[in-house]
Amino acid sequence: MTGDTDRGIFGEARHGRIGVLIEEHFDQTEFQKFNGFFPAKGYQLVYMTHLWGQPSLHFRANPDDGVVESEVTVTTEVNEVRVGDYLGFLLIGAYAMDRLRYQANPRKGQPNAAPAVELLRRASATQGVKIGTICHSLWLLCADRALLEGRRVTCAHNIICDVENAGGDVVFNGDQTEDLVIDGDLITAKHPGVTDRFLEAYVAELNKVPA
Repeated sequence: MTGDTDRGIFGEARHGRIGVLIEEHFDQTEFQKFNGFFPAKGYQLVYMTHLWGQPSLHFRANPDDGVVESEVTVTTEVNEVRVGDYLGFLLIGAYAMDRLRYQANPRKGQPNAAPAVELLRRASATQGVKIGTICHSLWLLCADRALLEGRRVTCAHNIICDVENAGGDVVFNGDQTEDLVIDGDLITAKHPGVTDRFLEAYVAELNKVPA
């Protein structure tokens, strides 16, 4: 795997770049699988966040059984990202996306203006840009009902109410949420246990020839 890991960049962009939104307490299973899978397929991963005026920020994963195995330094500011430079965006799971929807100065009656939410608005309005979420990361789209209204999705069971309250149509398989749902340019997965299937589906969507 090539890339400048000290800047949160993994692989070479032979087939294009994929942006990964990240913050503290990210899911380390997804992180490790992303960093192995996409560079091996010829895609460059660029981790990005809101830097709060800093040149870089360092994030640690959510611990598994009390152990943190993954860390990353990020230098890409979401406010400066040009959507057209990326094939798609991934929202990493665990609690990172809840942190990215934070607003320092919210205004009553106004849409969420967190930089990561603004980026998703631009990405969602750009045809062909694939947005992928796993587990809790759908939380970030819940910050603006316009991003989820009427979209067929899946997610972790404990955020179903958040997603439905934001207008999302959560797809079930019996008494469980579906493992994987594809609705146009939005690809969602239930939890880290289906990350491998999600990765294959995401790349398949990237490779689809527009009708």
